Formats: sequence, structure tokens, C-alpha cells
Amino acid sequence: MTIQESYEKLSRLLEYPEGKEALIECYEGVADYLGQGGLESPAAPFKELLRSSTLAELQEDYVAQFDFNPAAAPYLGHHLYGDNQKKASYMIQVKQEYGRHDFVPAAEELPDHLGVVLSFLAHLAQRGEHAFRRRFIEEMVLPGLQKLVASCAPRSSSPWLTLFEAAGLVLSHDCREVSTC
Repeated sequence: MTIQESYEKLSRLLEYPEGKEALIECYEGVADYLGQGGLESPAAPFKELLRSSTLAELQEDYVAQFDFNPAAAPYLGHHLYGDNQKKASYMIQVKQEYGRHDFVPAAEELPDHLGVVLSFLAHLAQRGEHAFRRRFIEEMVLPGLQKLVASCAPRSSSPWLTLFEAAGLVLSHDCREVSTC
């Protein structure tokens, strides 16, 4: 599995669940990618949730975790800056980078949603823009993701939140390939 595919699969895992089998396939792809790098997926509890839950239960749990729990909201700008002018500047900068690199995000999400950012990284990988991708990860993604993981850690043990840790491993592994992050 390539870095592009792992970013695409992680992105899908952070979307509202539409199909259980697709989620299982995405989870297994990410776990395989991490395994190729000698890393164990921290999202094993998520795999168990997928296996033991119906689609309706997954959808209900997704809403409870991400829509009603600000600490777990997958919006990087929120975790970096809260709700102020700096967050707006961050979101504008992210959107500008999307435009510069011919990326059109899904219309239903804000540009700083981790799933959208991961889709952008997959887009960059597909285009071969490796140096920019790694710089974007270092400057725009990892700081917010680290705060997101830290804000979730003491509050919840939800299997959904292990996806953030898995994303951190994939991002760090991507950067370690050239030691930039």
C-alpha cells in the first residue's frame, strides 16, 4: 500500500459512516500500511468496534464522538487556536494551499477537518509533490493533530479517537522517510 492510499483510507475513516464493509476495508488498509513500516496500529479498538457494531450504531457513536464532543472535533484549526482570528487565518491559509495545488475539498466539510486535510495529502502524494506535502504536514497538520490527541487523551477512550493516533503515526512515518518533520 502507498502513502497516497493510506491517506485516502484514513480520510474515509473520519467521514460519517455510510457502509460498514468500506470502513473495515479502510481500517485494514491503514493497519497494513503501518505494518509495512514495522508499526502496530493503535486503532485496534476501532477494528473491534467495527466488528461488533451495526452501521446504525456506528453512525450514532460517530455523532456522539465528533458532533457533541468539542474536545474530539476533528478540526485542526479549532485545536490550534480555539475560536478567534488566528483560526480564521489558519483556515484561509489551508484553503489557499488547496487552491494552489488544484485540490477541491468536499463541500460539506470545513477545510481544516482532518479527513479533508488527509485527502489533500493523498492528492499531493498522487501528484508527486513530496517536499511540499512533508512541509505542510510539519507546519500545518502535526501541531493541530498533536493538540487534538492531547485534548482527547484524558477525556475519552472511544475507539474512534484511536484513529487520530493512527493518523499521527502515518504522518510521522511519511516525514521520517526523509527526516523532515
